[in-house]
Parts: sequence; structure tokens; C-alpha cells
Amino acid sequence: MRTLTPLHQLAAEQKSAEVTDWAARISWVVGLLLFIALVYWLMRQGWKWRGSLQSDLPELTAAPDGLAGETALLTLTGRYHASTTAGQWLDRIVAHGLGARSRAELTLTARGLDVRRPGASDFFIPAEDLREARLDKALAGKVLPEGGLLIITWAHGGTLIDSGFRSDRAAEHPAWVEAVDHLTSTTEGTAR
Repeated sequence: MRTLTPLHQLAAEQKSAEVTDWAARISWVVGLLLFIALVYWLMRQGWKWRGSLQSDLPELTAAPDGLAGETALLTLTGRYHASTTAGQWLDRIVAHGLGARSRAELTLTARGLDVRRPGASDFFIPAEDLREARLDKALAGKVLPEGGLLIITWAHGGTLIDSGFRSDRAAEHPAWVEAVDHLTSTTEGTAR
């Protein structure tokens, strides 16, 4: 019959410390860093590929001269989230910098919508190209509470585009929907 050794005697025995296999540990870390670099490179190549697929989209319109002196119907400061093909909330447009999220300052005038984006390319949407505005909750993978995004639909080079904005004060969104819809109905009326 075996006798059991008391635990306090086992704890008192001297044990040598395990030797760390530094070569194996370093190779794992290097392998992990290489894997992360490969994934990043593949994502960057995918972004470039998407931009080349959308190369038929014309350059963005710059704000016309004298726009700063016009009366602003509405202004908004907040974030520009993305632009997608209209009705396709996951089909992000990356051409001409439209895929870059940034801060944004929007100014709506009778001539159109001026979008100023510090750190990204600014653009102007003429009033005749505006189609509608609505409140939504998702665009290009960004999901917010219901009505958290102001989506402005506009035409550019034969393509309908949905651009998503979020104001610093979300209570401003309904006024923007009304103003853009009023401007588009006025523009449609004068075009006829």
C-alpha cells in the first residue's frame, strides 16, 4: 500500500525554474506581426481595387465662387460617415475620397449643399442634383439608433449617391430633411 506524502513536504521540495524557450517565443511574435502586416496589406489592396472599380465616377464639384456671401438656409457641424450607391447601404464609394470618414461642416443654400471636410476633400452638391433627404440608422457598416443618420441622396455623373452625416446635435436632423426636400421640390418646379 502506498502512503501519501503530506502537502507541506511537497511544497518544501526545491524545484528548478522552467527555462523559457526564447527562440520559440520570438518566432511566434514575429509570425504574428507578419500575419497582421499581411492582413493590413490585403485590406489596403482591396480599398485600392474598389477605388479603381469606381474610377468612372467624375471628379467632385467644387463650391462655386461667391457661395460664402449667400444666405445659408441651414448649417450643420458633425461627422461625415460615408457615401454609398443609393439604396445599397453597404456598397461604399471610395473614389475621390468619399470613403474617408471625417468631421464635416454642411451649409445649405439656394444654390446647393456645400460640404467642408477638414482633412478630406470638400465637395459641393448643386441644388439640381439633390434628390431627397431622410433619417436612417445605417450606412456603410455604421449603425446608429433609429434616425441617427441624416442621409442625403444626390446625383453625380449618372450615379445616385447616399451620403451620411451625423450632426453634433441630432435634434437638427428633421429640419434638414424638410429643408432639402423643400429645396428639391422648388428646383424641380423651376426645371419644368
